[in-house]
Amino acid sequence: MAQAIFIILSLITLGCALVVVTNRNLFHSALYLAFVFVGVAGLYFMLQAEFFAGIQVLIYVGAILTLIIFAIMLSRDLMNPNVRGFNRQWWAAAIVAGLLFVVLAVVLWRAPWPAAPVGEPSADFIAELGQALVSPAYVLPFEVVSILLLAALVGSILIARER
Repeated sequence: MAQAIFIILSLITLGCALVVVTNRNLFHSALYLAFVFVGVAGLYFMLQAEFFAGIQVLIYVGAILTLIIFAIMLSRDLMNPNVRGFNRQWWAAAIVAGLLFVVLAVVLWRAPWPAAPVGEPSADFIAELGQALVSPAYVLPFEVVSILLLAALVGSILIARER
């Protein structure tokens, strides 16, 4: 039963991810991205990582996707059906994406995978995870990402405002 649920959830997640990258309407792509994020949260839940599933829903669906949708809606002429949905540099993006796919495939192919399950997490797993996330190793990247998201939101507001 669990394997069937996993397969169905994976197919829904992968199908919605395919629609995200192939859809010409950017707003519809963002809505399908919500299904992808919820599907990933479901996969975390099936892995018995309820904490990560909750964080996935709160952060990605609740915050990141909301920011993306606001940026789409605030951008001028993006919802206009007469505006082209792609630009002249699509071939460069396709080459970079293909190269990235090849690099990731080689890394995954050569990575040493454990033969057996790692085992149950310790009783203090959540406490250890919390301590690791607020350690000096992760504070700077977290702050950089938050400033980047703030700059994206301010930039979209400046683009959308009337002159």
